[in-house]
Amino acid sequence: MTRADLAVAAPPVREAPVLDELDVLDEQTLVVRAQEGDARAFETLARRHQDALYRLAVRVMGDPAEAEDALQEALLDAWRRIGRFRGESAFSTWMYRIVTNRCLGMLRKRRPIPVEEVEAPAPAHDSPERAAERDAGMAALHRAIAALPDDLRVCWVLREMEGQGYTEIAEITGATEDAVRGRIHRARTKLAGAMRSWR
Repeated sequence: MTRADLAVAAPPVREAPVLDELDVLDEQTLVVRAQEGDARAFETLARRHQDALYRLAVRVMGDPAEAEDALQEALLDAWRRIGRFRGESAFSTWMYRIVTNRCLGMLRKRRPIPVEEVEAPAPAHDSPERAAERDAGMAALHRAIAALPDDLRVCWVLREMEGQGYTEIAEITGATEDAVRGRIHRARTKLAGAMRSWR
């Protein structure tokens, strides 16, 4: 085997992903650095949580473009207020609260909610009839979620779609745990009624 053959047979050398020095820091350290004015530390925190925060915003707003706006404004709010974060809750809980409040503020300013723009990805193996039925069912569910009062929708989304616990939802929304449980129960009842014909 010649040297040329060895060069062809050798696997390509993969470059290691380039990590920012901040990517290896723990969240508490990043928060402290952000509180000291390190914008890159805050950007690292935002990058770590942005997917979950955007998903929450889309589910509450029902509109991807408005969710993007809400998230951007929430991140600006968070950067301005990072000095007031005392670490009494997880940073993610604090961010969920800011995003939720921003979404609720935007929802109060506009009606109706164009939820039809939020679509679930279609499985590739569905027949056209089954895909159409599934899409209609999803559209009905989105309309039912959008029709919920804002406080019920936020609690339901945080619980059922984001997997947050009652304590965390209470911290995010500023409500008591009993109030959160009541809102989620009322949301479930309303959604079950709205979706009765789809069973």
